[in-house]
Amino acid sequence: MSDNFKLLETKILSQNWYTLRKLKFEYKRRDGNISIQERESYDRGNGAAILLYNPISQNIILTRQFRIPTVNNGNPSGMMIEVCAGLLDQDSPDDCIRREALEETGYKINEVEKIFEAYMSPGAVTEKLHFYIGRYSEKMKATEGGGRPEEDEDIEVLELPFEDAYNMIQSGEIVDAKTILLLQYGKINNLL
Repeated sequence: MSDNFKLLETKILSQNWYTLRKLKFEYKRRDGNISIQERESYDRGNGAAILLYNPISQNIILTRQFRIPTVNNGNPSGMMIEVCAGLLDQDSPDDCIRREALEETGYKINEVEKIFEAYMSPGAVTEKLHFYIGRYSEKMKATEGGGRPEEDEDIEVLELPFEDAYNMIQSGEIVDAKTILLLQYGKINNLL
C-alpha cells in the first residue's frame, strides 16, 4: 500500500464467473484531505492478445465471436471482430498467447513479440493485458481453430488484408479496444 491509500474493508459480492469485490478505502487527496470511498472491482485475471500478421500476403488473422455484454450496451447482434486473446490462467503471457492462437485460429505460432502491456478498464476491472505481435504463414495452420468446444466457444476465423481491417475501425465494424490498439500499432510501425 502507498502513503496516500489505506484499504479499510473488502467484501466479496460475487464469485459466479470471476470475482466481484466491494472495497472501502481511505484516500489522501492532493490537497491533503482524507476521503473515504467505496468502489467495486471486478477481477477476471490477466490476459494476452496478439495481432497475427503475414508479411508476404499482407493479411492478418482476426476472430468473430458473440459477446453478451455488448448486447447490453447497444450491439444488437452481440458479434465482435477481435484479435486473438485469452486469459493467462496459470500460464505465462507468452505461453498463453501461443495456446490461444492455436485454440482460436488454428495457427501454431512459435515466435511471439511482446510490445506492451496495459490496464484495459482500470476504473472497475483489475485485468492487465499483455499485447503481442506474431508472424504466421499457411504452413503454420495446424487445426481449423474456432475455440474450445468444452468451453462452449464458437469462434469464426477471419483472414483479411491489413488495410481492410484497419479501415474497419473508421467504419465502426471493429470497436474492440485491444484490436484497435494492435491495428494502430501495426499501422504506426509499418508491419505490413
